[in-house]
Formats: sequence, structure tokens, C-alpha cells
Amino acid sequence: MKHYIIVKFAEGTDGRALEGPVRSIFEKTLAIPGVHGVELRLSNSDRPNRYDMMIVMDMDKEALPAYDVSEPHLRWKTEYGPFIAAKAIFDCDG
Repeated sequence: MKHYIIVKFAEGTDGRALEGPVRSIFEKTLAIPGVHGVELRLSNSDRPNRYDMMIVMDMDKEALPAYDVSEPHLRWKTEYGPFIAAKAIFDCDG
């Protein structure tokens, strides 16, 4: 399945500066059995009604519970949650 995390950062947050550290965190999810790939994309638009970052994970549906309790996921939520104004999570067959 595909697991999408689409993020709008809080006003004044430089999403481009966070790209490297966020990518580093999510690359660690590849060690979770059933996680096959991770892709991070930044928006190419600076319009105020657009989201800033999209993280796409390719994983087996059965890997989602392990991801939810993993160190990288908890670190993402703890360290970057304060910078997030809005977030959408979307899962679909990949």
C-alpha cells in the first residue's frame, strides 16, 4: 500500500531547511519489515493554500502497526509536530 503524509508547516517554518533531517528520519523506516520505500517531496508552489511537504511510504498493509510504534515515527511526531499547522494522512492500494 501507499501511506501518504501531507504536511503544512506553521507560519514562519522553513520546510526546505527541514527536508534533510526529515528525510533522514524516514529513511530509517526502511529497517521495518514490510516497508519497501520512502519518498519525500517538497511543494514547488508558495501559495498560502498549498501544503509544503509530502512523504510517501510504500509498505505492506501489515507493516503499518509496526511503523506506528517505531522510533522514527515517534521521533517525527515529537520533534516536528510543533512545526506542523495541518497534516493529512491517506492510505491506499499501491
